[in-house]
Amino acid sequence: MHGNWITNQTAAPFYARKEFEIDKKVKSARAKVCGLGQFIFYVNGRKVSDHELDPGWTNYHKLIEYVTFDVTDYLCQGRNALGAEVGNGWFIKRDEHYTFTFPAFMPPNPNPYKPFGKALVLALELLVEYEDGTKMELSSDDTFKVKKHPTIMSNIYGSETVDAALTQHGWSTCGFDDSAWEQAAVVPKEEAPKGKLIEQFQPAIRVIKTYEANFLHMFGEREIYDFTQNMSGILQMQVKGKKGDVVKIYPAEKLTKDGDADQVAKGWVTVDTCITYIIGEDDCWETFRMKFTYFAGRYIAVEKSRTDIEIRNLQAEAITSAWKKDGTFSCDDKRYEQIYDIVEKAVEANMMSVHTDCPTIERFAWQEPNHLMAPAIMYMKDGRKLWEKFLLDMRTEQHTEEDYFYDYEGKKFYPGDGLMPSQCPCYIPNVLPVPGMGSFYDIIPWGSTCILGTRWHYMFYGDQRIIEENYEAGKRYLAYLKGRINKDGFINHGLGDWGNPDQELARENIETAFLYADAKTMAWFAEILEKDSDAEEFRNFSEQVLKNYNEKLLVQDKKGRWCYRNYEHRDMLVLTQACEALPLYWGMVPEEKQGDVAEVFRETLLEKQAFSAGEIGLPYIIQTARKYGMNDLISRFITKECHPSYYAFVKEGLTTLGEYWEENPRSHCHDMMGHIVEWYYNGIAGILPLEPGFRKILVKPYLPESINQMTCRYESVNGPICVSMERQNGKIHLDVKAPDNICVEIDKTNLR
Repeated sequence: MHGNWITNQTAAPFYARKEFEIDKKVKSARAKVCGLGQFIFYVNGRKVSDHELDPGWTNYHKLIEYVTFDVTDYLCQGRNALGAEVGNGWFIKRDEHYTFTFPAFMPPNPNPYKPFGKALVLALELLVEYEDGTKMELSSDDTFKVKKHPTIMSNIYGSETVDAALTQHGWSTCGFDDSAWEQAAVVPKEEAPKGKLIEQFQPAIRVIKTYEANFLHMFGEREIYDFTQNMSGILQMQVKGKKGDVVKIYPAEKLTKDGDADQVAKGWVTVDTCITYIIGEDDCWETFRMKFTYFAGRYIAVEKSRTDIEIRNLQAEAITSAWKKDGTFSCDDKRYEQIYDIVEKAVEANMMSVHTDCPTIERFAWQEPNHLMAPAIMYMKDGRKLWEKFLLDMRTEQHTEEDYFYDYEGKKFYPGDGLMPSQCPCYIPNVLPVPGMGSFYDIIPWGSTCILGTRWHYMFYGDQRIIEENYEAGKRYLAYLKGRINKDGFINHGLGDWGNPDQELARENIETAFLYADAKTMAWFAEILEKDSDAEEFRNFSEQVLKNYNEKLLVQDKKGRWCYRNYEHRDMLVLTQACEALPLYWGMVPEEKQGDVAEVFRETLLEKQAFSAGEIGLPYIIQTARKYGMNDLISRFITKECHPSYYAFVKEGLTTLGEYWEENPRSHCHDMMGHIVEWYYNGIAGILPLEPGFRKILVKPYLPESINQMTCRYESVNGPICVSMERQNGKIHLDVKAPDNICVEIDKTNLR
């Protein structure tokens, strides 16, 4: 991409346009476009493509995505016009209305957000190939014209302010009078974005469904509406009133007890996102649609500066990068379908070129779900290119020896070569440990996505290139972790089993199990890539970690059974579900002691009669329970009507998964604990990959007592796999379909 970066020299959104001639018959035409932070591209008055919020979020100092559009059918012989609208995104964050700040229990952050430039910028290149074989190239330069945009404020967290009086009608068409527009300024080389330009390759953000607003009631002078679905969405409507009249819209995930839109997130923060529209003309229907950001929520409160302002066609368009389904699940117990749906909707709402933790409060690309939730999401959605983007972001952000931040005294702090930040990209680094809580920046279950996320990608898609691309990053990260091992031979500087309702974080147990998993996985990768010396080194290291782990943590209880103690309780034997599950899952338990540990693990489940775990331990607890014949407990726990339970969220009326096991969680749209969907596919349907890419599979299904009919389909890279079951007269009839190129083994043990 060769176009200059051009700008209107402000940090506010702007229009850009240029007219040009085409004097021959066009064979093909492609445009490469990048506007930072977000852009919309037009040719001859038509928006090009169905993309939203291009380009994908990255660390713009290191990596910038441009988007390639086929514009052959948009051009004509004669006069043509190119146009772009450019808005803020993360490139220059605006702080009007809600913007993220760290909570009061954390020390002031000495490393706040910093803009990536002085002004918003646009780069564009058009290549036209004519039928006669000649070519024409056009690039952004100072012949483009620019103008202030009617979106006078755009906030990455969902607030936009639009002054419709500034609208330039017909601005992207030929013949538009741009004599009052300014000449674009070419950004000096020393001020231009420094990131490497690459073509956007992950799925573009698209609209997947449109929801109509249902009027509920008046709350004072506020009109309260319900879209029926919590989402990440683009609001649109038509408005009529007098010039200068104002409509303000406040999105929310829930309502207060007395019926107002509730923007208070569990008493911790008020997410006062506000979409403001200032009417531009008297008594004309004007159309408004959000441009450069998206709102999050299900409900809205509408405030009007005058009561006779009219609104119609009030809609919300749900958007996501995860719009392609790879899997479906249906059954006659609707509770299971409802649980599946709230997880899937939460996944969709949090896939926006990065995997956000929630669309409301943070919108950060925390990395731990990208391995913990990887199998659940990859069964449901096509995650191939999304995970390639997530892993590229990690490689881009991985620390070198020279990278530094500032400590509380303003001195330089060097985290160290190989560190993987917990967020990638990371726009507001919080790099210093929080006293009494651990590090929120350097956390092994987060950083391990560079290794374990690669593992899941390889298992699902069978493409060795993902290992080749991420091998050195994983090797550097493992080398970094070796320097973080404490005198007792453990990793324990992070957050442990984050979100554990009993606050049993078990850092030494949890974090060191990931150290072992990372080393074992890297040894496997080295074997695949025929790096024999590396493989031996990683195997030896994993054995050292395992020996220390079992020497210090594997003990006998009062009944003489082997089990893993929570190392945070040195003076007594404390057992947690996660402490038993992780070593069982990762094969850390000596073979002769596995029966004991599995028995103790079952007792920890029965004692609680629920999953008592945070997001880190939960996937391993569910999968270990599946492996060791406890599917009945999983079924019982997830359908309980009170917390901790997935179905409790459904009973409370949530349409996306909540953040923690509690009523009215801080965020009503987190997918981080949606691991249960993995069990739908590999536990109920029983579809388990025995070889990468599902070339060989084991089908070991289980039909919960309350289900009589079930159908599950997974579109693997080697073809569709379909498992269906029906219970008739007490007998279960199983049907498995897969293409001939997939080797299928069937185990009916769980159906007896």
